[in-house]
Amino acid sequence: MFKKTLTPEQALQKLRQYCGYQERSHHEVQQKLYDLGVWKQDHDSIIATLIEQDYLNEERFVKAYAGGRFRMKHWGRIKIRYELKQKKISDYLLKKAMAEIPEEDYRKVMEKLVTDKYDSLGSDQYIVRQKKTIDYMTGKGYETNLVIPFLNQLVRDRRDGAREETGG
Repeated sequence: MFKKTLTPEQALQKLRQYCGYQERSHHEVQQKLYDLGVWKQDHDSIIATLIEQDYLNEERFVKAYAGGRFRMKHWGRIKIRYELKQKKISDYLLKKAMAEIPEEDYRKVMEKLVTDKYDSLGSDQYIVRQKKTIDYMTGKGYETNLVIPFLNQLVRDRRDGAREETGG
């Protein structure tokens, strides 16, 4: 038993709903066309129609994706860039996506995540806390050249604060 193929018009209608629900990349739409069993020769014309009708706009997609992943999931630039590359996004649009993340907000979120993670590991030895915090932050896609200096300063501040409390 093989899959029933859709006519280009049926596929176009399904893809209008698919793209209307949330922003999509061209790669995601291409995959959906394969999943729907649409003939390969019809793919380009369907995608072109979706672009003409403004259902599909890759620049709009990358801005929404990068901004959303940063604001909602607190992903770092490395992870966002990697995920977008998986969706076959061009370098030009990757730059636009990264521009959606204001530098000041990025640093504030990074600092809050580092502080919260480090503090949550209070029972561990400080070296272990640092390693676990760095691992956590790199897993979220933050650059180690930003994380490590901030974490080192945080550790120094906490150590100095503990000395002042004990009168040392």
